[in-house]
Amino acid sequence: MDKYYLLGSPISHSLSPKMMNTSFRMLGLDARYDLLETTEATIADVVARLRQEAASGWNITMPVKSAMSRLCDELSVASRIGGSVNTVVNRGGRLIGHTTDGIGLVNALKRRGISIKGENLVLLGTGGAASAILIQAAIDGAKEIAVFANRPSSRARVEGICAALAGVSPTRVSIFSYENPEVLRSAITNSRVLIQATNVGMQATSGAKEACLIPDAGYFHKDLFVYDIIYHPEETPLLAMAKAAGVPCENGVSMLLGQGAESFRLWTGLEMPLDDLVRDLFG
Repeated sequence: MDKYYLLGSPISHSLSPKMMNTSFRMLGLDARYDLLETTEATIADVVARLRQEAASGWNITMPVKSAMSRLCDELSVASRIGGSVNTVVNRGGRLIGHTTDGIGLVNALKRRGISIKGENLVLLGTGGAASAILIQAAIDGAKEIAVFANRPSSRARVEGICAALAGVSPTRVSIFSYENPEVLRSAITNSRVLIQATNVGMQATSGAKEACLIPDAGYFHKDLFVYDIIYHPEETPLLAMAKAAGVPCENGVSMLLGQGAESFRLWTGLEMPLDDLVRDLFG
């Protein structure tokens, strides 16, 4: 039996075991995916044990994504630039680190018929998920990405990512703050996709204006697509605003499934049965 795991803390709430084990069952694979509570203090020992066990691979979530990148033998371009790993493939004892969060978002947009190649994007946030999206969007050929930093503490890290991206992608990346709303309005007006990648709205009651980084629906336009990486609640204030304005939008379930599907592909060489999986998990 091939063994796979999710490392991080806390992880008891994760949908990944159900998603992966259901996919293994649907495709008739002799494999099992389990949770393995892991902290920064224990990750080195956990990884050593998984090497000895010859586990086929594992996912990594907070707070150990960065620590995992330092324990890999090889990193994908996206993981090297971001200094973060959420998927490890064990190839005969050689650990290869990948980050699939950004790929999950890009593929979610593709499933909606939207290619980011040559397009302008607005990205709200500079945290781990936002950084992964920024890196992958640049690698996949976005024309311009306007990043709005909601946490000054992470701005320097994103500036470093932008410097590293300059060597692998011609994408123009600009970093702004929210101090001038007209800069945000102008950036959205000139963009195909608005991506909300912060936790703003996660705890809000749908429709609570104070839990939305976009002041009002006047910032939207008819050709815009709005994506909020939050999936709980199912409808954030931003998505409620977009729906009321008739602007197409989507929550983060498809990104969650997409990043898992890419991990699954890296491990097995097979495509995750997404349509069947969605029906099984969400009815």
